[in-house]
Amino acid sequence: MLNVTNLSHNFGSYWALKNCSFSLKKGEFLLLTGSSGAGKTTLLRLLYASLPVMRGKVNVAGYDLKNLPARQIPNLRRSVSVVFQDFKILPYRTVYQNVAMALEVRGLNQIHIDRRVRAVVRGLGLEPRINTLCGELSGGEQQRVAVARSVVVNPKILLADEPTGNLDEELAARMMGIFKQFHMHGTTVVLATHSSELVRMHPEARQLRLEHGKIVAANWRGAQIFSEKIKEVHS
Repeated sequence: MLNVTNLSHNFGSYWALKNCSFSLKKGEFLLLTGSSGAGKTTLLRLLYASLPVMRGKVNVAGYDLKNLPARQIPNLRRSVSVVFQDFKILPYRTVYQNVAMALEVRGLNQIHIDRRVRAVVRGLGLEPRINTLCGELSGGEQQRVAVARSVVVNPKILLADEPTGNLDEELAARMMGIFKQFHMHGTTVVLATHSSELVRMHPEARQLRLEHGKIVAANWRGAQIFSEKIKEVHS
């Protein structure tokens, strides 16, 4: 479902990722950890084709991202959903409209859209705010709208960048419950977090830690720990 081989990425002279290799099967759940600046967001952007793959190989949901034509990126994103750190919701549309948009662009009928939107909004505790403009919501509420919009399409792969960062303990647990439900139904989940508590609470998950762009720890054989014996691509 997701294979990364010798992936490196630089911004000028700064190397955000260095020789990263790991793979995930359908339905696996990965907690991607590391401090700010470790490379987590860069990795997610590469998996979503927001950044080009220049060094290494990346295959996501059957798409070879290094050789993916620009016209095929929308097709990739029908299989891969993202929860962004900055939410990217539309402030002058309601909660319902923001979530429904992800289904409307796929051409689904209104009855199916309404059923799916209301079920996901209810699961994330947003039902009382369903007709509220998103610009009037708190940061935590906006974050939950972003999650609802990402999961409502039943993606093959779900990428989430610090999705519980602005939430209290109860809401964070509820959101993790939503992610776990999709994981249990076959969605591959990659969740980036700096929360050691979140990692402690989910020891059954795949865990991968980045430091300075390198994979320095992982708890399954599908990841390759960085070794100084591996020649760095920028040397």
